[in-house]
Amino acid sequence: MKLGFYATLGPACCEAEVLARLIDAGMTGARLNLSHSDIEACEPWINALFAAERLTGVKQELLMDMQGPELRIGELPLPVELKTGEKLPLLSAVRTLMLPTEVSQAIEDGHGLLLDDGKLLLEVSGDSLIVKRGGRLSGKKSVAVMGAKIDMPTMTERDKRSVALAGSYGVTGLMQPFVRGRGDIETVRSEIQKNGGGLKLFAKVENLEGVSRLPEFAALCDMIVIARGDLGNSMPLWELPGVQKRISSLCRRENVPFLVVTELLASMHGSPVPTRAEVSDIYNAVADGASALMLTGETAVGKYPVEAMKYLVKTASSYFETEQGQ
Repeated sequence: MKLGFYATLGPACCEAEVLARLIDAGMTGARLNLSHSDIEACEPWINALFAAERLTGVKQELLMDMQGPELRIGELPLPVELKTGEKLPLLSAVRTLMLPTEVSQAIEDGHGLLLDDGKLLLEVSGDSLIVKRGGRLSGKKSVAVMGAKIDMPTMTERDKRSVALAGSYGVTGLMQPFVRGRGDIETVRSEIQKNGGGLKLFAKVENLEGVSRLPEFAALCDMIVIARGDLGNSMPLWELPGVQKRISSLCRRENVPFLVVTELLASMHGSPVPTRAEVSDIYNAVADGASALMLTGETAVGKYPVEAMKYLVKTASSYFETEQGQ
């Protein structure tokens, strides 16, 4: 079985020479994170990937990860330090943290706000926000409201524009965030077809609605993405491994390829070697039938992007070597 190994493009791997080393390590494709960027702004990185292809002679997939119905705070002039236990007046906090209108209109007493993929947690208490889990918050980070359902359109206008431009930039696939059901997939497929077709569709399962309705749209996608970052925000973390197993099992039954992403090698943001738990996680994902694995911050901003790809590929490949040896 040939596995897919994806890196996320970013400042740590934006040069052709680094990308060529990633390809030599086994990378088969790259992800563009367009959740808060335009595809035109990523052109230098795309050109570097094409240059790396020429250096290595190995063709790469290029995936664009859309904004979709994801909620994000606005651009902050400077990062904000939020201290655990701090009490913020609600109205001024909405402005200071640049919370989107959809969030400020939906939050009620008792709701929790998860910021930056759940690294920070705030709780609404009357006319205040209590910082339950503090930290440093930069602009454009994700925000999720615990206890409220906010209805957002499947695609933003910027998403539609990216689809229209995809072919001219050599994009081969589209990653749709927060898929909530068959309707989202049909909307994205229609937009792809309107612009000439040809893009593979990767459906990201990132919330409980997506998990519960997976049977209705799994077979309509080229690949299911088990996106554990935001998915982990929608439940107690100790439940996440079981949900990942359920999704893996359904994909195997439906014969739908699936990809596992988020924190596969998180420690390698700053360490040249992974933890034992991380390599076990990679191995088990492949044992569960994953067709592809993806690194995010490890290659985009980490100190050891090439080393991370080497560990990803070697660990995943060792599963098949072990199986063949038995």
